[in-house]
Amino acid sequence: MILLLGGTGYVGEAFQRELQGRGLSFRNLRRAEADYGQFSVLLGCLRRLNPTFVVNCAGYTGKPNVDACEQAKADTLVGNTLLPQTIAHACAAAGVPWGHVSSGCIYSGAKIVGADGVVRVEKDMTRPEMRALAETHPERIVGFTEEDTPNFSFRDGPCSFYSGTKALGEEAVAGIGTSYVWRLRIPFDEIDGPRNYLSKVQRYAKVYDNLNSISHRADFAKACVDLWLMDAPTGIYNVTNPGWVTTRRVVERIEGILKPSRRFEFWESDEEFYRVAAKTPRSNCVMDSSKLLAAGVKIRSVDEALDGALRNWVVQGA
Repeated sequence: MILLLGGTGYVGEAFQRELQGRGLSFRNLRRAEADYGQFSVLLGCLRRLNPTFVVNCAGYTGKPNVDACEQAKADTLVGNTLLPQTIAHACAAAGVPWGHVSSGCIYSGAKIVGADGVVRVEKDMTRPEMRALAETHPERIVGFTEEDTPNFSFRDGPCSFYSGTKALGEEAVAGIGTSYVWRLRIPFDEIDGPRNYLSKVQRYAKVYDNLNSISHRADFAKACVDLWLMDAPTGIYNVTNPGWVTTRRVVERIEGILKPSRRFEFWESDEEFYRVAAKTPRSNCVMDSSKLLAAGVKIRSVDEALDGALRNWVVQGA
């Protein structure tokens, strides 16, 4: 039996569907029945229920976006740093392996392979020369690996408070028990909704163009469960659809497939975006999913996942 924490959230729902689809027995533990943020309570649940694996999808993201975390720092710290640390200690004490949904938002930018083969980090991919490189030599833009130290964190700022707590959360669980750390990045799928990246892009008054790796929600849950069932080595995994995409490319696909009646407008510059729309720095980054693929996990490319979501777009209630 698998114990699922945070199963009613956006990512938790995907895990529920994945586990149900595989016919795997699981229990969605709700805080109303047991406050699993308390070590003694969670340890008691683990000893009573005796699960074979624990999946943690719980955390604090802020609504409608990470700007809200700046006004709820205590809740953000508890949800993203202290909670996973508590789960790690409880699972270690009970001898239960577990998986933690982390985030790729602890990075900024990408790694650039120079013409001489030397690799350097570029934190600002919105610079004109970086945009030009993305168009002319996309193969020279590579992602951060699991071995790269986060560069959008409290230790390497500036960063959003949300990103800082997610990076700190990874530090908090390191070396405790047996665990997977699954890094999610900008979740999306074919179901229209307020947490879906594709829905957000369609509803923004103006769109902020940047370069990112993204994660199809169902693909993410499937890959995470695959890692556990395949008995892949534990540790950190970047669970994103291989490749990267610009926001302009996303808009082009929305226009080409969904054919919305609206005309999309973009912020003229980073300065305008941060002056008018954002209250805290945003993470935009490219991640390397080679480790995930090397483990034997099959996952669609970012273009396949993006087009698949848009071609099967579902407006709930329509």
